[in-house]
Amino acid sequence: MPASSAYADALAARQSGPQAVEVVMPFTQGIKGHASVHEHVTREQIARRVAALKGCPFIEEIPQSLWPRRTYLVPSDTLVAPDVRRLRLFGEDDLLGGVVPHAFLATKAISHPLAFASAAAPEGWNPLLAELVQAAVLPGYTAFARQDAQLAGEKLLALGPVRVKPVGETGGRGQVVVHDASALAARLAMLDNAALLRQGVVLEHNLTHVETLSVGQVRVAGILASYCGTQQLTQDNAGAPAYGGSDLAVVRGDFHALLATLPPGTRRRAVDQALVYDAAVRSCYPGFFASRINYDVAQGLDAEGQWCSGVLEQSWRIGGATGAELAALEAFHADRSLQTARTRCVERYGALTPVPASATLYFQGDDPEVGLLTKYALIHRDGDAA
Repeated sequence: MPASSAYADALAARQSGPQAVEVVMPFTQGIKGHASVHEHVTREQIARRVAALKGCPFIEEIPQSLWPRRTYLVPSDTLVAPDVRRLRLFGEDDLLGGVVPHAFLATKAISHPLAFASAAAPEGWNPLLAELVQAAVLPGYTAFARQDAQLAGEKLLALGPVRVKPVGETGGRGQVVVHDASALAARLAMLDNAALLRQGVVLEHNLTHVETLSVGQVRVAGILASYCGTQQLTQDNAGAPAYGGSDLAVVRGDFHALLATLPPGTRRRAVDQALVYDAAVRSCYPGFFASRINYDVAQGLDAEGQWCSGVLEQSWRIGGATGAELAALEAFHADRSLQTARTRCVERYGALTPVPASATLYFQGDDPEVGLLTKYALIHRDGDAA
């Protein structure tokens, strides 16, 4: 892409010492699901708003050889440790997202154990993690070979229907619920061998009447915010279930500040489980760091009709709720006395209609991959509808 005028200004001010001008730049790397038109536009809009919060220039994405000395990245994906030195990332103040020591840590794969000790696993796999998060996740297994996945799924079918989840997909895409061993085998036969070996597949006890909660934390420009909220489902332009947005209750401060606002109940349970998961990852993989963390927690009924709750997966990159997160950060930045905020982000497919006047528009148009789509975020003011 051509350099923006902001980038030209940054170059003019560029220095070789520690006072070099910092710039904010979107950075695209990783799975194809984050390379569509609406993802590119959204990522650029997020980077622009982060730059405004930080009080520094925004630049369009350019080759690394042209990067200024201090470049704060807004990556499309969780980054892997080998990228750190190449990209000059030394801590959470250098990006909106996270860095993990192994690629599999950025996927759903880490939420569950292997089915048996001799099952195939990637280099760096730490079985202790599954032990530490066992009480915070749903019953399930991760497998990196088709035969292992079949055996794991058959063990899990004893509890009821099993959800098969390819770990490289986002937004629930590619997930199928199977009810017996033959249906499981048929589904596993559709998976690519190389992708299975490299990324794995998750087999998880299926819940019904599910509500998905999001628990997260984000830090930009010295402002730390933590939240708990709910996700909405919608239908995409093909009629398939799709992420429709999030409503967040955000507090200024860390997770302890968030917990102080929550009485005993389902939301408190979700936050407690997310904190167990977060602590386990940091204990088992000390090379991990992130300025944006999000944990999806499913709460619903198991096959016996019993209510249960468990972390589904983590996100250490910008995600669907990031627009709502930034709305809270901007409110906290504008009013230093403000301690809580209610924010919302919306993803709406189909006919393009006006968005609320107070909203920040992230995308509205016809994406070649998904069709007509509108994405926006806003902060609830007193008197607004919940």
